[in-house]
Amino acid sequence: MELAAADPSFLVQPFVERACDGLERLELKDRVRHVATALEDVLPDDPGSIVAILDEALGSPTFSGWMVWPCTELIGRLGPDAPEVIVPFLARLTTRSSCEFAIRPCIEAHPELTFAALERWVDHEEEQVRRLVSEGTRPRLPWGVRLRGLQDDPRPTIALLDRLRDDPSGIVRRSVANHLGDIAKDHPDLATATARRWRDEGGDHVGEVIRHGLRALVKAGDADALELIGYDRAAPVELTTAAIVPERLPIGGEAMVRVQLVAVGDAPVPVVVEYLVHYLGARGPRKAKAYRLAERVLEPGERCDLRRRHTFDHASIRTLYPGDQRVEFQVNGRVLGACTITLHA
Repeated sequence: MELAAADPSFLVQPFVERACDGLERLELKDRVRHVATALEDVLPDDPGSIVAILDEALGSPTFSGWMVWPCTELIGRLGPDAPEVIVPFLARLTTRSSCEFAIRPCIEAHPELTFAALERWVDHEEEQVRRLVSEGTRPRLPWGVRLRGLQDDPRPTIALLDRLRDDPSGIVRRSVANHLGDIAKDHPDLATATARRWRDEGGDHVGEVIRHGLRALVKAGDADALELIGYDRAAPVELTTAAIVPERLPIGGEAMVRVQLVAVGDAPVPVVVEYLVHYLGARGPRKAKAYRLAERVLEPGERCDLRRRHTFDHASIRTLYPGDQRVEFQVNGRVLGACTITLHA
């Protein structure tokens, strides 16, 4: 066992017994918390001593991946009480198991100290550390506690993203794009203004970061977001067919989405074509869910026929209800047509 090799006094048997007790009935994240608590029970009380043991374990190249996740959970718990010890250690630990969850308590409890470290890490030689700068500060990180202060005012993190937006590492750039997407959910104007500044300032990879970061705004038909990735909301395109066949379907059944459009201008026109389903909820129509049909460039006069099979069934995040479901068809964020499909039990 890696920790026993790092610290011969580590209580292996008590740890194993506590970690395994009730583990099977827990889901993944709860298992991580449970094992972290078992570690906390058998490790020293002093955060500095815990860091020393884990730091020694990092000397083994096999101390990596899933086995380290409970250690990052424990380190995150200790952060607010010992930030001077914990925050520097996160830069070493994150190279073995990403610490975006572990750094968040320190950001909330000790923002000045933590942001000073983040500023240094922007230029770190390890891509995992640079990724931690962006991922750990995401205001809406999935599975993570919301950082309400940064959700209200994301400007401190934008200063960090400015320096990472054209990072040579793809995993860092993807994190920057996802972070920009988080900002767009609460501050769409700030997100598009930031993206426009990045575009104007240039960079080898900025275009892909902007495209991924603004994808939710693009689906919502935001004119600024569409323009930034090269789509004109007022593009000269006409929708000649917009239908779903059949028009009546049992829940769980499959329908065919059919769209035909034609470019009516005198120059090639880039288009992104989507259909929006307003699923009927218990209290009426829900917010539309967008589905991509195509993304292409149409030549003048070109007709484009698009088809996609769509299954109208329950999902883990959505229960379908019998009744009329409105479906809209949009090109470059502009709704050009609509129809209705009736679902029945």
